[in-house]
Amino acid sequence: MKSSRLVGFLLVLPALTVIGVMFIYPLSYSFVDAFMVPATDGGAAQFSVQNFATALSLYGDDILFTIVIVAISACLIALGAILIGGYLTLGENRFFVRALAALYRWPLFIPFIVAAQCMRTFLAKNGLMNGVLVETGILTPLQTIGFLDWRGIVITFVWKQLPFVTLLVAGAMAALDRSTIDAGRDVGAGRLRILFQIVVPQVMPTLIVALVLSIVIMMSVLSVPVMISGHSPTMITVQMAFRVNSYNDYGTANTLGVISYLITGAIAWIYLRRGVKQGGKPV
Repeated sequence: MKSSRLVGFLLVLPALTVIGVMFIYPLSYSFVDAFMVPATDGGAAQFSVQNFATALSLYGDDILFTIVIVAISACLIALGAILIGGYLTLGENRFFVRALAALYRWPLFIPFIVAAQCMRTFLAKNGLMNGVLVETGILTPLQTIGFLDWRGIVITFVWKQLPFVTLLVAGAMAALDRSTIDAGRDVGAGRLRILFQIVVPQVMPTLIVALVLSIVIMMSVLSVPVMISGHSPTMITVQMAFRVNSYNDYGTANTLGVISYLITGAIAWIYLRRGVKQGGKPV
């Protein structure tokens, strides 16, 4: 028994080491440093909430901006994943189903920094999108507008994360018992009604898991808000980098990191609480 336990521990030790070094240690350091401020007399650092007061007074709008951007992006990603997964499951045109199944995955393999650069050239006032609209006569050069602001951030997040969520949701939909779908068709329900009243409730746990993971990813991305939008307010990842690079203020930067941990932790808590209410199975 002891030898089997030792073997099991050795098998999980590499994973535990990575989690400890890459996640637990930085998280613990951020929490401790967020509540410490240098002493005015040059002595040891003291416990204080001054960093939180500084972060909320200077970057309160950025925190709210981050929450709104991530919420809008998550809602659009969920809607897009449901519609694409629903068509892959309920669509009757095999050509379009296969074409959509082949195309929607492409952004999944593109890094965020590449996606941000692509969107800079696509969404700019003189970018590819407006160039096509002008050449086709839909708009004139004076009517074009750029989307290198909060809208560009949302578009980039949705375009980048939609394939990931759709892949999980479409797989869950494909694994459903087809008898429930056939029963809906037998009583005359249309495809949209079948999708939202029969299919979506059954894949909701998978959808929530995918959205939680996407929210965590979007909360941690720096390249997209930096490259897409130079306006203020901006996302808190930008302000974290600004405090470190411009002021060498790790205390406020770590405080913003702790606030982002709390936001993502609240999302995870809602997900876990929902799973407990459904019988202790969050997935």
